[in-house]
Amino acid sequence: MIERIRTALVLVTIVLLCMFATDNPIPMMALMLVTVAIGSFEWAKLVPNQFHKPYAALVILITICVYFVPQSWPYFWVASLLFWMVSLIWTKRYPKKTEWYNSTLNIWGAVLLVAAVLAIFDLWEKSPWWLMYVFALVWSADSGAYFVGRKLGKNKLAPHVSPNKSIEGLVGGVLLSIIVVVVVAFTALELSAMQLANFVILSVITVLASVQGDLFESMVKRQAGIKDSGSILPGHGGVLDRIDSLLAAAPIFALGLWVQIKFLGGF
Repeated sequence: MIERIRTALVLVTIVLLCMFATDNPIPMMALMLVTVAIGSFEWAKLVPNQFHKPYAALVILITICVYFVPQSWPYFWVASLLFWMVSLIWTKRYPKKTEWYNSTLNIWGAVLLVAAVLAIFDLWEKSPWWLMYVFALVWSADSGAYFVGRKLGKNKLAPHVSPNKSIEGLVGGVLLSIIVVVVVAFTALELSAMQLANFVILSVITVLASVQGDLFESMVKRQAGIKDSGSILPGHGGVLDRIDSLLAAAPIFALGLWVQIKFLGGF
């Protein structure tokens, strides 16, 4: 536990420094590239692919190329959204249906990682506090689910994928997240009734997406017969084990925020 806490403190410190210490994009982009490098290497070990290092190098190259074409970013976020919607069916049918576990996951892994890191970078560019808000949604959903699930959890959410997750825990996570949404909406933002409704809907969808991101990674690891995606983070496992929720949450929130700003006047 001490090792886990120590690692978490180091990670939080690095992330916060990149987010708030400077408005220069280089530290944040460097952090994103490191995340992509390690995350793609770990992904290649989980799915049907034997070329770990070339795969990671390819995903890094794609990330760099797409970074210089920001008008393409929403397309990656839309692709990510579609993937997570389809993955709901896979999670529901597991382990009876596993046809999704094939070489196409190599393509999807690149799309998901690129979409996520560019979403995180985009949110940071708009304001570090938007990124901090997404982190808060994911953390509150995870914490609420953990504590409520431990006390009240009886009905399994996805027993064949993640036996410890319960429907009661999911409800607890969503409710705690809604508290965060309300606090932010009424203390940091000035929203009309329509903007408030859109903000709440987007935030709840983001929370549910974070849960699906966690479930999907658990399902892939279970199918691959691997406990952790890696061992680079003492006490935590791999990078994917730490960002699985963000892989789904960040692109979906970034896409929703992009739509709101471009077509509906922003928040």
